[in-house]
Amino acid sequence: MREHDRGDPELDAVLTGVGPRLRRLRKDRGVTLSALSAATGISVSTLSRLESGGRRPSLELLLPIARAHEVPLDDLVGAPPVGDPRVRAEPIVRNGRTMLPLTARPGGLQAYKLVIEADAHDTPEQRTHEGYEWLYVLSGRLRLLLAEHDLVLEPGEAAEFDTRLPHWFGPAGGRPVEFLSLFGPQGERMHVRAKPKRG
Repeated sequence: MREHDRGDPELDAVLTGVGPRLRRLRKDRGVTLSALSAATGISVSTLSRLESGGRRPSLELLLPIARAHEVPLDDLVGAPPVGDPRVRAEPIVRNGRTMLPLTARPGGLQAYKLVIEADAHDTPEQRTHEGYEWLYVLSGRLRLLLAEHDLVLEPGEAAEFDTRLPHWFGPAGGRPVEFLSLFGPQGERMHVRAKPKRG
């Protein structure tokens, strides 16, 4: 049994709507079946059966038709509109630190944009917790205390570390620092491998 013969009601509904949509699009553009056949290389009888629902639509048939009409394939199959992809998260501001969540889903990797003011009231006190973190500096300079290392990251530099190591980060050089942070549960590591420069 073929995959599309298993009676998926949602798929059947989408495919049933293709024929009328093809006919409406062709008529709105004032194109005859013969002209569309010449443009696509698909026979008039096949095009007619597609529009009447007598022929099941396939990519091999729909792609040339979409190309001939100069429309996206989605217009032919009536794909549902994509939801608004914007993340509408409220910034969290504490003690000169602004943290803007860039991901909305709970669990898994979390992404943040952080801005730390130069005069942020934050004593360099190293902490530990479960997880794995990746930092990327956008502007300013970021001081990272990681175990026994005392590092300064410049714009365009990244660091990646196990958060079970004692760590702290903040602005360096008397200016605000802006950076991205990706944080994941223990064992969920990023694909970027950036080693800190040794001074």
